[in-house]
Amino acid sequence: MSRHVRVAETRCEMSWIVMPSQTNALGTVFGGQVMAWIDVCAAISAQRFCRSDVVTASMDQLVFEAPIKHGWVAVVIGHVTWAGTTSMEVHVEVLAEDPYSGARTQTAEARLTFVALDADGNKRRVPTLLCETDEQREAQNGGRERQQARLEARARARRGAT
Repeated sequence: MSRHVRVAETRCEMSWIVMPSQTNALGTVFGGQVMAWIDVCAAISAQRFCRSDVVTASMDQLVFEAPIKHGWVAVVIGHVTWAGTTSMEVHVEVLAEDPYSGARTQTAEARLTFVALDADGNKRRVPTLLCETDEQREAQNGGRERQQARLEARARARRGAT
Protein backbone atom coordinates (compact mmCIF):
# COMPACT_ATOMS: atom_id res chain seq x y z
CA MET A 1 0.00 0.00 0.00
CA SER A 2 1.32 3.45 -0.86
CA ARG A 3 2.08 5.96 1.85
CA HIS A 4 0.23 9.30 1.95
CA VAL A 5 1.99 12.45 3.12
CA ARG A 6 0.17 15.64 4.03
CA VAL A 7 1.40 18.88 2.45
CA ALA A 8 1.90 20.32 5.96
CA GLU A 9 4.40 17.53 6.73
CA THR A 10 6.66 18.79 3.93
CA ARG A 11 6.86 22.40 5.14
CA CYS A 12 10.31 23.82 5.78
CA GLU A 13 11.09 27.31 7.11
CA MET A 14 14.67 28.54 7.38
CA SER A 15 16.02 31.93 8.47
CA TRP A 16 19.36 33.69 8.15
CA ILE A 17 20.68 37.10 9.13
CA VAL A 18 22.11 38.61 5.94
CA MET A 19 25.83 39.11 6.56
CA PRO A 20 28.28 41.36 4.67
CA SER A 21 29.90 38.42 2.84
CA GLN A 22 26.48 37.56 1.33
CA THR A 23 25.87 41.02 -0.10
CA ASN A 24 26.81 42.94 -3.22
CA ALA A 25 28.10 46.51 -3.58
CA LEU A 26 24.57 47.81 -2.95
CA GLY A 27 24.36 46.08 0.43
CA THR A 28 21.74 43.57 -0.71
CA VAL A 29 22.02 39.80 -0.82
CA PHE A 30 23.47 38.18 -3.94
CA GLY A 31 20.90 36.50 -6.19
CA GLY A 32 23.07 33.37 -6.26
CA GLN A 33 22.94 33.21 -2.47
CA VAL A 34 19.16 33.39 -2.57
CA MET A 35 19.15 30.58 -5.15
CA ALA A 36 21.31 28.42 -2.87
CA TRP A 37 18.98 29.04 0.09
CA ILE A 38 15.99 28.16 -2.08
CA ASP A 39 17.61 24.90 -3.21
CA VAL A 40 18.45 23.82 0.35
CA CYS A 41 14.97 24.63 1.68
CA ALA A 42 13.31 22.85 -1.24
CA ALA A 43 15.53 19.79 -0.81
CA ILE A 44 14.52 19.50 2.85
CA SER A 45 10.84 19.71 1.86
CA ALA A 46 11.36 17.05 -0.79
CA GLN A 47 13.19 14.77 1.66
CA ARG A 48 10.46 15.20 4.25
CA PHE A 49 7.98 14.13 1.60
CA CYS A 50 9.69 11.01 0.28
CA ARG A 51 12.04 10.17 3.19
CA SER A 52 14.90 9.39 0.82
CA ASP A 53 17.74 11.11 -0.99
CA VAL A 54 16.64 13.63 -3.60
CA VAL A 55 18.35 15.55 -6.39
CA THR A 56 17.36 18.85 -7.94
CA ALA A 57 16.12 18.29 -11.49
CA SER A 58 15.10 21.87 -12.29
CA MET A 59 14.33 25.29 -10.92
CA ASP A 60 11.88 27.38 -12.87
CA GLN A 61 10.05 30.64 -12.58
CA LEU A 62 12.54 32.18 -10.15
CA VAL A 63 11.42 35.78 -9.88
CA PHE A 64 13.26 38.37 -7.79
CA GLU A 65 10.73 40.96 -6.64
CA ALA A 66 12.66 42.96 -4.02
CA PRO A 67 16.11 42.98 -2.38
CA ILE A 68 17.04 41.76 1.09
CA LYS A 69 19.26 44.24 2.92
CA HIS A 70 22.40 43.55 4.91
CA GLY A 71 21.41 42.98 8.55
CA TRP A 72 17.87 41.93 7.69
CA VAL A 73 16.56 38.40 8.10
CA ALA A 74 16.04 36.22 5.03
CA VAL A 75 13.17 33.77 5.58
CA VAL A 76 12.80 30.89 3.12
CA ILE A 77 9.63 28.77 3.23
CA GLY A 78 8.97 25.70 1.10
CA HIS A 79 6.47 22.86 0.71
CA VAL A 80 5.68 20.14 -1.81
CA THR A 81 2.86 21.14 -4.16
CA TRP A 82 2.71 18.18 -6.57
CA ALA A 83 4.01 14.62 -6.78
CA GLY A 84 4.32 12.29 -9.73
CA THR A 85 5.75 8.78 -9.84
CA THR A 86 9.39 9.53 -8.98
CA SER A 87 9.47 13.32 -8.88
CA MET A 88 7.88 16.15 -6.95
CA GLU A 89 7.48 19.91 -7.27
CA VAL A 90 8.35 22.21 -4.37
CA HIS A 91 7.18 25.82 -4.11
CA VAL A 92 9.51 28.17 -2.23
CA GLU A 93 8.98 31.77 -1.24
CA VAL A 94 11.64 34.09 0.13
CA LEU A 95 10.78 36.90 2.52
CA ALA A 96 12.80 39.83 3.84
CA GLU A 97 12.11 40.45 7.51
CA ASP A 98 12.91 43.82 9.05
CA PRO A 99 14.60 42.85 12.34
CA TYR A 100 13.29 45.96 14.10
CA SER A 101 9.62 45.89 13.13
CA GLY A 102 9.18 42.22 12.19
CA ALA A 103 7.48 43.30 8.96
CA ARG A 104 7.92 40.77 6.16
CA THR A 105 8.03 41.44 2.42
CA GLN A 106 8.08 38.78 -0.30
CA THR A 107 11.31 39.09 -2.25
CA ALA A 108 11.40 36.01 -4.48
CA GLU A 109 9.66 32.75 -5.26
CA ALA A 110 10.48 29.66 -7.29
CA ARG A 111 9.33 26.18 -8.15
CA LEU A 112 11.77 23.31 -8.16
CA THR A 113 11.49 19.74 -9.33
CA PHE A 114 13.24 16.99 -7.38
CA VAL A 115 13.70 13.31 -8.16
CA ALA A 116 13.68 10.73 -5.35
CA LEU A 117 16.56 8.26 -5.25
CA ASP A 118 17.00 4.87 -3.63
CA ALA A 119 20.16 3.74 -1.80
CA ASP A 120 21.78 2.81 -5.13
CA GLY A 121 21.11 6.21 -6.71
CA ASN A 122 18.27 5.00 -8.91
CA LYS A 123 14.91 6.72 -9.22
CA ARG A 124 12.32 5.46 -6.75
CA ARG A 125 8.59 5.88 -6.33
CA VAL A 126 7.37 8.70 -4.12
CA PRO A 127 4.37 8.68 -1.79
CA THR A 128 1.00 10.18 -2.63
CA LEU A 129 0.64 13.86 -1.73
CA LEU A 130 -2.41 14.39 0.45
CA CYS A 131 -3.92 17.82 -0.20
CA GLU A 132 -6.34 18.91 2.51
CA THR A 133 -7.36 22.42 1.45
CA ASP A 134 -8.72 23.99 -1.72
CA GLU A 135 -5.50 26.00 -2.03
CA GLN A 136 -3.40 22.83 -1.82
CA ARG A 137 -5.60 21.09 -4.41
CA GLU A 138 -5.28 24.08 -6.76
CA ALA A 139 -1.49 24.04 -6.35
CA GLN A 140 -1.47 20.30 -7.08
CA ASN A 141 -3.52 20.77 -10.25
CA GLY A 142 -1.22 23.58 -11.34
CA GLY A 143 1.79 21.38 -10.59
CA ARG A 144 0.41 18.68 -12.86
CA GLU A 145 0.08 21.24 -15.67
CA ARG A 146 3.57 22.69 -15.04
CA GLN A 147 5.09 19.21 -15.09
CA GLN A 148 3.47 18.53 -18.45
CA ALA A 149 4.82 21.84 -19.77
CA ARG A 150 8.33 20.97 -18.48
CA LEU A 151 8.22 17.58 -20.21
CA GLU A 152 7.07 19.16 -23.47
CA ALA A 153 9.81 21.82 -23.29
CA ARG A 154 12.42 19.12 -22.64
CA ALA A 155 11.18 17.11 -25.63
CA ARG A 156 11.36 20.22 -27.86
CA ALA A 157 14.90 20.93 -26.66
CA ARG A 158 15.97 17.37 -27.44
CA ARG A 159 14.57 17.73 -30.96
CA GLY A 160 16.49 20.98 -31.37
CA ALA A 161 13.37 23.11 -31.66
CA THR A 162 13.19 26.58 -30.15
